[in-house]
Amino acid sequence: MYLVLVILIIIICVLLGLIVLIQNPKGGGLNSNFSSSSQLMGVQKTGDFLEKGTWVLAIALMVFALAVNVVAKGGPSAGTVQNQEQIEKASKPSAPVSAPLNLPPVQQSPIKK
Repeated sequence: MYLVLVILIIIICVLLGLIVLIQNPKGGGLNSNFSSSSQLMGVQKTGDFLEKGTWVLAIALMVFALAVNVVAKGGPSAGTVQNQEQIEKASKPSAPVSAPLNLPPVQQSPIKK
């Protein structure tokens, strides 16, 4: 279930990106023409469809993101518990930490004055 939701989220993200790139900018930024008030909001017929599509995909993305969060918090599966035990075994040190180090004695050279 988790994998299906993640795949749906990826598809929604791609579609949302495409719809946003298709849309005409409504403000016009620095290129806006202040004398023509009819083009201030852009093309309305296509804009309405694309705007509704953007809202639908954005809401679907939020719903699926919450669904993935709920599914993921369902608890660890048996495989996850087994993997956790292996990680704990591997992280334990094999030698005691408080064991003294056996270093060879350091030979001091005679100091000549």
